[in-house]
Amino acid sequence: MKPDQVLVKTVGISKSFSGVTVLDNINVEILQGEILGIIGENGAGKSTFIKILNGTYTPSEGRVFFAGSPVHIRDTSVAKRLGISTIPQEFNLINHLSVYENIFLGKELVKGNRLLDKQQMKEKTSELLRELDTDIPPDAKLQDLSVAQKQMVEIAKAIAYDSRLLIMDEPTTVLTQHEIDILFNLMQRLKEKGVTIIYISHKLREVKRICDRVIILRDGQFISLDPTDALDEQEMARRMVGRELTQIFPPKIQPQANAVLQVRNLSVSGLLHDISFDLRKGEILGFSGLIGAGRTELAEALIGIHPITSGQIMINGKTQVISSPIDAVNNGIAYLSEDRQGTGVLTSFDVASNVTLVSLNEYCKPLIDRKKEKAQTEEYIKAFNIRTPSTRTLLEYLSGGNQQKVSLAKSLDPKPEIFIIDEPTRGIDVNAKKEVYYFIHELVKTGISCILISSEMEEILGLCNRVVVMREGRVTGILEADEMSEAEIMFYATGLKEGA
Repeated sequence: MKPDQVLVKTVGISKSFSGVTVLDNINVEILQGEILGIIGENGAGKSTFIKILNGTYTPSEGRVFFAGSPVHIRDTSVAKRLGISTIPQEFNLINHLSVYENIFLGKELVKGNRLLDKQQMKEKTSELLRELDTDIPPDAKLQDLSVAQKQMVEIAKAIAYDSRLLIMDEPTTVLTQHEIDILFNLMQRLKEKGVTIIYISHKLREVKRICDRVIILRDGQFISLDPTDALDEQEMARRMVGRELTQIFPPKIQPQANAVLQVRNLSVSGLLHDISFDLRKGEILGFSGLIGAGRTELAEALIGIHPITSGQIMINGKTQVISSPIDAVNNGIAYLSEDRQGTGVLTSFDVASNVTLVSLNEYCKPLIDRKKEKAQTEEYIKAFNIRTPSTRTLLEYLSGGNQQKVSLAKSLDPKPEIFIIDEPTRGIDVNAKKEVYYFIHELVKTGISCILISSEMEEILGLCNRVVVMREGRVTGILEADEMSEAEIMFYATGLKEGA
């Protein structure tokens, strides 16, 4: 390997927090113009490693070399000057600003008189979004966009500058296959221009498809660095967890015939149109569709976030009016949000306080019964294998996957009859996914009925008894088990087929 081929070199990089080592003696060389995958379980050290490269953290030990020279990346501004950009796992956007203002924040374009050149920024934003084949208006407010659209803005923001190193941390977790294909085509074009890309993902099929080489980390330790052609997905998974993984999806359970939830001709002004479906007792009912299909908006309407303009919701045969999330909880409906840090958990709160957020009344007598809260939280920690030093650890110190498990526990604590699960495995590793799948399986065995919204076709096909396909706020098809296939779902999602 010639020295001028190496863009980034780390020598003995380690990082500790409060005496706990989370990254230990990492020595790697990252080549100019390659796409390098980094994989590992939650807590393996992936995010810590890239945060050292982008200046969020400084290493406890070790050195970083960039383009052959030693560098001290003491903060993110130094990283940006070096040409290091990051698409973070959790959004780093400002809701009350527009799309173009977010993309050019801190690097605004100005006219000769030093006034902001808003028109040029809007035009440049439109160009960037066209590259991503998305029609988001440049002056749209961030707060009005879906999670998937926000992800596209994050990607546009990162490629707006001439980066030498582009770090992508779970960029496809809320994207459908169509959007992933667009992103991968863009990555190939950037690679051809000599841009180096670090790609972190728990989707091993994607890593295999797009990456030239792959680093595997486990418990903060370097395990291996190989060409992706040399490893299949099973070997990647085995090295990640240090053991063989058995069947990732549990066997499907046949639901009962009676419907616990019946939705008839439900509409929400400007979002949803004439939605009808049934959810059977003990069923996992999948919802599939492309970005903008309206799946999350439907979930939010069912729990009272979006006001229903017409239609009917029946629970166990009785018509119910659900005008707020409290009404939903009181009617036995729980919701796991797709936007973990936005609406799922409070990272400045500890684990126990997050678990009891929705069901706090059950712990107040009249003061909070901390002993009961702690005991219940410890049960969830054991059931979900949540990696946390204690029930009083702040969520901001947990990995994204462990935060997701806490959010799942919070949704289940009110003991719902109907559980709406929106992108449950966003940003978690293959072993944690298996744990979530088997836990959902255990829920339906007890008679809980689940609505599963997922952008991962494998999850829809592997977990669900039936699938409802949506497009542009409408139901285009409801497929029974023997009709479900990736191709068939895409026919309905793209409008090539239509009809319940």
